[in-house]
Amino acid sequence: MKTLAEACEGLSILAVDMPIGFVDVPRPPRICEVEARRLMPGKASSVFPTPCRPALACTTHAEANALSKTLGVGINQQTFHLFPKMREVDELLCSRPKLKRIVYEAHPELAFARMNGGKPVLSKKRQPDGYAERCKLLAKHGFPCPVDRLSGAARDDILDAIAVCRTALLITQKKATRLGPAKSRDSRGLPMNIWF
Repeated sequence: MKTLAEACEGLSILAVDMPIGFVDVPRPPRICEVEARRLMPGKASSVFPTPCRPALACTTHAEANALSKTLGVGINQQTFHLFPKMREVDELLCSRPKLKRIVYEAHPELAFARMNGGKPVLSKKRQPDGYAERCKLLAKHGFPCPVDRLSGAARDDILDAIAVCRTALLITQKKATRLGPAKSRDSRGLPMNIWF
């Protein structure tokens, strides 16, 4: 993330598929996540619960889960495996204040739902039909799917990255949708919004 941010210093917008802004206790959750799940009937589980800031500091799943449970809700393994990237984004935005103005949290499945007329794409993107359906949506909106596979990147991750790029374009054009109140900030001043 830091390398990408340094390489993109001249950008006006950088959208990332990673949570930005963390609550200090898990209940209530970030408003943007609650709103996102409401927009994703049949696909709400694709909006995973963001950990609270104290849990994010934990180095083992058992520790993070136990701490979170004492505060109201547990942490699953899938979410825990994203902790290093979440911490990396958090540390980057806290240490480089200028980036707070250009880095936005995006969600690929919300982006695909928007491309699909507001309806979530229920097929699984790792399955051939789900991959094809998302490729058609991207192409319809001016983002053709790459034919060649990028080194080290899974096909579904490439789809997500392209969808998030489209969100960045919409943000730049002032056409993106923001979830969560405009002034929603965490204890470190980071915005708690999801864009699509």
